[in-house]
Amino acid sequence: MRPTARSPVADWRWSCDPDGLLDDLSTGVRAEVEHLASEITVRDSMVYLDGAAYTGTGPGLRTESRGRLMLTYLTDIRGEQIVIVQVTCFD
Repeated sequence: MRPTARSPVADWRWSCDPDGLLDDLSTGVRAEVEHLASEITVRDSMVYLDGAAYTGTGPGLRTESRGRLMLTYLTDIRGEQIVIVQVTCFD
């Protein structure tokens, strides 16, 4: 039996700062945020394959828009996580 390689995506996660950032959002908007944050996490895990071993400069504060939603986030490459710092919903 051949050993299987572990996916680098498995180590990456996303979070919010502050912790309660999503608390006041409707269920639908929260689901959209979770979906977009997961997509960003997968994408960045594929861009920064070195993860915790990365020694370059991080990309800084960025935004991602999808439909009525805009997320402002940081990619913590060495921490292998996306940190959502602002959510804007254009209803």
